[in-house]
Amino acid sequence: MNILVTGGAGFIGSHLVRRLVNSYPNYHIYNLDALTYAGNLENLTDVESASNYTFIKGDITDADVIESLFLKYKFDGVIHLAAESHVDRSITDPLAFVKTNVMGTVNLLNSFKSIWSDNFAGKRFYHVSTDEVYGSLGKTGLFTETTSYDPNSPYSASKASSDHFVRAYGETYGLPYVISNCSNNYGPHHFPEKLIPLFINNIIQNQPLPVYGDGNYTRDWLYVEDHARAIDLVYHKGQNTETYNIGGFNEWKNIDLVKLLCQQMDDKLGRPSGDSEKLITYVKDRPGHDLRYAIDASKINQELGWEPSVTFEEGLAKTIDWYLANEAWLARVTSGAYQTYYKKQYQ
Repeated sequence: MNILVTGGAGFIGSHLVRRLVNSYPNYHIYNLDALTYAGNLENLTDVESASNYTFIKGDITDADVIESLFLKYKFDGVIHLAAESHVDRSITDPLAFVKTNVMGTVNLLNSFKSIWSDNFAGKRFYHVSTDEVYGSLGKTGLFTETTSYDPNSPYSASKASSDHFVRAYGETYGLPYVISNCSNNYGPHHFPEKLIPLFINNIIQNQPLPVYGDGNYTRDWLYVEDHARAIDLVYHKGQNTETYNIGGFNEWKNIDLVKLLCQQMDDKLGRPSGDSEKLITYVKDRPGHDLRYAIDASKINQELGWEPSVTFEEGLAKTIDWYLANEAWLARVTSGAYQTYYKKQYQ
């Protein structure tokens, strides 16, 4: 069975690729990644020589490239993670998000439909999305699979659009699909533009910790390996045309998370308690900042038996330990040197 994973050199994608390569020796996993700033093949050095793994440098926005790959490899399944994902970047360059997240998804759908339209049996298109498509919650309530879409940033609008296109292709062409919408991920190999790895690096460097607004924005957090396990389960056991919300049952206000991170970093670095908290700096809020996200993951729990295996305190400690043990990786990413990895092979 040939499985295409898009965005497999990214944060979540690399954890998923590793899991699939190691768990399914009878599958061949094709990792398609454009190797933009968030793609890093150093994340997959442990499986790059596996006989059931192939990396392909390519961009999902190039319809001709995508069509040629589907014709060549006849992918039985697609797990689509490739996306522009940073909200701040979407505010400054929304068209880049439309191009990758919307047009890129449609290119994949078109090629999948073209190859398998005569016989979709045993085939599946899995679109990995975000809880941000649902908009913002008040102080109570949870996002469910039937919550109306209400995106508030160019990023979430682009992901909402791609979700709708996947469903439309299912309805119009009978394309077999599943969708999942997940809460914030964290863990090893996370690109240090996101809150947790950024703040770990800043604490190491004694740099300011910029907290938006009053710090009371609330997010649900999930350890990345638990997400990879959920994707594996949904791909193999989920029902076609269904959506599954994946969350950690783990809400934290940003300021409380940052203070916990500071406490754990002080302990692990041997600094006086409270030392890192002095680095917290409140900065001007970003436009369209959603107050609260919270996932109701009862459907995937009840129907597929999935639940998080790592508490936030445990996962945060494991994440910090990984970054402290891999400061060379962190230095290469923050300096940009990681982009030279395999440069000659994939330029």
